[in-house]
Amino acid sequence: MFSGIIEEIGTITTITPRGDSCKLHITAATVTTDIHSGDSIAVNGICLTVVDHDPTGFTADVMKETLDRSVLGHVGDPVNLERALPVTGRLGGHIVQGHVDTTTTLIHREIGEHWHTLRFHLPPQLAKYVVEKGSIAINGTSLTVSAIGDDYFEVSLIPTTLTHTNLGTLQPGDSVNLEADILAKHVEKLLARRRNPSGQNHPPQHRENPSLCCR
Repeated sequence: MFSGIIEEIGTITTITPRGDSCKLHITAATVTTDIHSGDSIAVNGICLTVVDHDPTGFTADVMKETLDRSVLGHVGDPVNLERALPVTGRLGGHIVQGHVDTTTTLIHREIGEHWHTLRFHLPPQLAKYVVEKGSIAINGTSLTVSAIGDDYFEVSLIPTTLTHTNLGTLQPGDSVNLEADILAKHVEKLLARRRNPSGQNHPPQHRENPSLCCR
């Protein structure tokens, strides 16, 4: 589990295709200080397992499911990095699993005096989970939804977010990874079960009392 508070911006140095998967190497300084093989690191919001590492970076395998649902970038691209949240750590953002739901694109960027407002396309399948003042993870960054429309949502970035994540350099048309709030998904499922405890998609049919039949 992660909190969506980015620790550093790393750089993709190599991407090695391996059939329906690939091997990724990323240069980093902060997240490599205490990692071990098998540890989890969120890369642009994607939970990846460290398979090899040294003080200058780490390597991870990326499977087909991840490639299909997310955007990793290209060699030389900056990526947001966060180590897994320790049990004793502070949840500075919100609960981020590192399981990307889908990707979307930046529509517009409004530059203010002290912050930027970014408008993204809202994928229809995630619309029910996105609410104003709610949380959403964009490239692994925990952000608050500042406005929402029928087919878009907006987030506002303070200077710290602009300089400490790769969201500060996004341009209209760029793709990002999205992860909706897992709490919203659980609430949806619990409410669905309450409405239909049997788990069936159709109302139960009336059955006659056997004792009143066949007389």
